[in-house]
Amino acid sequence: MTDERTLGQLVADATRDLSDLVHAEIALARAELLADARHAGLAGGMFAAAAYLGLLATLTATITAGYVLVALGLPAWAAFGALTLTLLLVAGLLVAIGRTRVSRVQPPRQALDQARATIALVRPGETDRGAGGAAAR
Repeated sequence: MTDERTLGQLVADATRDLSDLVHAEIALARAELLADARHAGLAGGMFAAAAYLGLLATLTATITAGYVLVALGLPAWAAFGALTLTLLLVAGLLVAIGRTRVSRVQPPRQALDQARATIALVRPGETDRGAGGAAAR
């Protein structure tokens, strides 16, 4: 009896080994991603806590500013009213700036053009029919 294996057996072994290797690589990637997801979750929680504490600090700083204005001689209603108006004006300014920035956002033209070119290479004539159909509508 010879120890030589047939070509079919070698191909089957290579296929099995390749499959095992791919499964092992996927398991490794999954384990790494899971660890990264845990770190990202903890970091996200810390950012949320920091944002909450920043909000509390902003509130107490505003109240402190109100009491400073009262100590300088303004009536309490005028001091806190002025602070409220100032905060609303700043918020309105931020909204206006944000709307301007959002209006400048455009679709990723280069990526879309590249995707169309790739589709045209893979399926010649497909893009022409799609473009003609869209233009006809």
